[in-house]
Amino acid sequence: MNNRQHLSWGATALWERLAPLLPGIAVEVVARADSTNTRLLDRARNSSGLRDAPITRPGEIDAGHGGPRTPHGRRRQDLQPCLLVAEEQTQGRGRLGRDWVASAGASLTFSLALPLAPAQWSGLSLAVGLALAEALDPAEASAAPRIGLKWPNDLWLLESPGRGRKLGGILIETVSVGEHRVCVIGVGLNVLPQPAEGLAHGYACLRELDPEISAPRALALVTEPLVRAIRRFESEGFATFVAAYRQRDLLLGQPVTVAAPEPFDGEAEGVDAHGALLVRSGEVHSVVSGEVSVRLHRA
Repeated sequence: MNNRQHLSWGATALWERLAPLLPGIAVEVVARADSTNTRLLDRARNSSGLRDAPITRPGEIDAGHGGPRTPHGRRRQDLQPCLLVAEEQTQGRGRLGRDWVASAGASLTFSLALPLAPAQWSGLSLAVGLALAEALDPAEASAAPRIGLKWPNDLWLLESPGRGRKLGGILIETVSVGEHRVCVIGVGLNVLPQPAEGLAHGYACLRELDPEISAPRALALVTEPLVRAIRRFESEGFATFVAAYRQRDLLLGQPVTVAAPEPFDGEAEGVDAHGALLVRSGEVHSVVSGEVSVRLHRA
């Protein structure tokens, strides 16, 4: 029998703040889930009547995806937004199929599903990461940011320029529902100290920034800024986020290796208006997200 104390998440207060921004949103908290992204994607596919509908990432989407209409008898509510929080996630997934370990109380794991129709999808993970970083580490003119962003979807606790430890990650996936596309944005953040054995990028947690923070408090801090950033991205694209992203860009000015089909070394020069990473290696290469990873050189 599990006697673990469950956290107090303030789901009603969360819903009251988010409902004006995302009408019809549901806020759900579960003690345990395999993956919050998987659960919301399965719901979307079931509501579309296409249980085997392909899951894609932003940047992999064919603009003419089309697809059949939602079957007769389906309700419009099938497209309503949902925020799903899991106290413990047993089969969390990261980018490129990597596992994301999340233990109860020590991590914050949640996914937000909503229909989305931006003019361009590229840069969405960067806008999401920036919203999370700014909510957890508000910028101060007199101090350097403590939370940096590693292109394309990681948050790091900074120790010096280009150096730090991984604090969290983002996984964005989409699926067609009738003529719409539902976007599922998954977030994992380390909250409490944990062993760092076997972690290539070290381990950082929010308690290093705020000794009193908890997973519910972190959720309360990030959800509204996250939704506002998504809506801004949908209407304006990534270009309006570039300047703020640059202030937290972990890779900027750093020597990196791009693990593309033809790997190469170079120096990161920031991101462009579409969220592509710019790497100078003789000439400037524009690196887009997908099956590509970028590794910092270690001194």
